[in-house]
Amino acid sequence: MRSAIISAAVARLSYSILRARPPGGTATWTRTNHRGEPVTLLEGPAVAIGGVAGALAVGGSGRDQLAMAIAGAGAAAFGGYDDLAGNGSSKGFRGHLGALRNGELTTGAVKLAGIGAVGLAAAVIAGGPADGAAGGNGADGVVGRRAVTAALADTVINAGLIAGGANLLNLFDLRPGRAAKVALIAGGLLAPAGSGASTAPLAAAAALLPEDLGERAMLGDAGANALGAMLGTAAATSLPRPARLAALGVITGLTAASEVVSFTKVIERTGPLRWLDMLGRRPAPVAQARAAQEAPAASAPAEQAAAPGNGAAGSPADSAAASEGAPAGSISGAGNSDAGSSDAGNGNADRLVGKHRAGTMPSAGAR
Repeated sequence: MRSAIISAAVARLSYSILRARPPGGTATWTRTNHRGEPVTLLEGPAVAIGGVAGALAVGGSGRDQLAMAIAGAGAAAFGGYDDLAGNGSSKGFRGHLGALRNGELTTGAVKLAGIGAVGLAAAVIAGGPADGAAGGNGADGVVGRRAVTAALADTVINAGLIAGGANLLNLFDLRPGRAAKVALIAGGLLAPAGSGASTAPLAAAAALLPEDLGERAMLGDAGANALGAMLGTAAATSLPRPARLAALGVITGLTAASEVVSFTKVIERTGPLRWLDMLGRRPAPVAQARAAQEAPAASAPAEQAAAPGNGAAGSPADSAAASEGAPAGSISGAGNSDAGSSDAGNGNADRLVGKHRAGTMPSAGAR
């Protein structure tokens, strides 16, 4: 309970300070959301700071605390780098790997490598259930080798959970509050383990959820990557090996699916998922939803040309296409649907900068 209170309080305080004095100015952190409205990315750093502060206040193993802090801070740093420096020129794992083959190092590739290294470091620090066995069986060479092998396996699994968790949660930050809701569900699944390791990052996210649902702020790569990495660390330090393997399989499967399937379209077409996705959010404007539904399919290329980031941002056609309330299969402009788009570790994102909901470049006139 203490860690949750500290985490939430620090997240709110950090957000207030960052909003009052944003590093680099307001425009640096401003993006345009799926409605064509300005939102700030400062929620992300605030959630990361709150989560790390709460993690350090959690009782228990000092190694687990340090691993959680490193995972959160490191993922936030690399995610923030992609938030601020990314240009979206290459998308998806395949896009970034293709760019590397052509001699181009993208910000997404740097983030992927960086978060992978952070995950490995946190996994090594946290250790695993095999650590204790390795030291007590030195006299028996066979058992000792098995213990070392088990420890190495735990490290690989845990590194995958941490880095994969950071990447996967980032896939869901395409609509207000979606990533935080996914994180809360994941935290509920971890609760039976009884460690309480996920309390701190979840409390930080919950403290700023009203800002996200109110479409005043968003997690961005910094917040989503940090939150996912810390949840991955919580799983790594609390679950038995079979459960960790199952969790890693789910993370891997969903990440692979994101390269070819639009999570947003799946959610919009599935009643219970759409209800949960819309819970607490502002309703879609009726006029925009109707316009998007009635717009002829033949006009899609023209509307894409007018989407934010392609010129003529904020046009009526773009506003209609951007309405998230439009039914699945309707014309998609900026931020309405992520179908067919991909980015490093975020195949669902329709973006030009990082993984932001509308993907527009920051501008001084955004507000």
